[in-house]
Amino acid sequence: MIKLENVSYHYKKESKILKEINLEIKEQETVVIMGKNGSGKSTLGKVISGIIKPKSGKILLDNLDMTDKKNKDEIRKKIGIVFQNPENQIIFNKIEDELSFALKDLKKEEIEKRIKQSLKKVKMEENIEQDLYELSLGQKQRIVISEVIARLPKYIVFDEPTTMIDSKGKEKIYKIVEDLKKEHYTIIYITNMAEEIFLADRIIILEDGKIVEEIKKQELLEKIELFEKYDIKVPMQIELLQELKKHGIEINLESYSVQELANKLKEIIKK
Repeated sequence: MIKLENVSYHYKKESKILKEINLEIKEQETVVIMGKNGSGKSTLGKVISGIIKPKSGKILLDNLDMTDKKNKDEIRKKIGIVFQNPENQIIFNKIEDELSFALKDLKKEEIEKRIKQSLKKVKMEENIEQDLYELSLGQKQRIVISEVIARLPKYIVFDEPTTMIDSKGKEKIYKIVEDLKKEHYTIIYITNMAEEIFLADRIIILEDGKIVEEIKKQELLEKIELFEKYDIKVPMQIELLQELKKHGIEINLESYSVQELANKLKEIIKK
């Protein structure tokens, strides 16, 4: 579990970006963090992942104090982060070199095993011989994700990982996240994109550095006005469900995928 207690952060002379954040993220939970630009969501992701230390407050990761230097190495093993631009995380030209570097403290046989397994999880195993500069941004992001996975973390922070990627690339990232959920990873997913709400078990809305709302996935329909209140785009599936409800047609969805919605509508039409 990750626990934040009264966490605040600011850059030098600037006013607080995060203001007394209290948050618990349970094991195997997927939490989506949303908010307008400047709300503090990316800063919160960096604090959770240990990249920056809070100015005040406490963060516990499996009861390890993340602000204590002696826990630094253990925390690095437990949590990884994927940023918006994969090119900012890539060091080497060769895929194998990139992944090997993240595993340099392991034996050769274990390195080879983990590289093979992690590339398979992101559907990039056939690209292992390619130079990274030959890949699309979406493919590079999948390599970055495989590099994180190869270290066998318990927690993964995704900081707007699809912002720079085309629609096909986005779908592949979503599939990877869904697969990681099934493998019981704990995921913190930061986004501004409406359709990515559906990756969540729970949605956290930030405004002006504060948590203003927490919404469970099953509460989406009844609490959708909160997204409008905080100027967050409402997903198309939700808008359709709202319109259908106005006309006396109630549909309960599990995945909120377009395909699931289409299948439910087909069933209604057949009746």
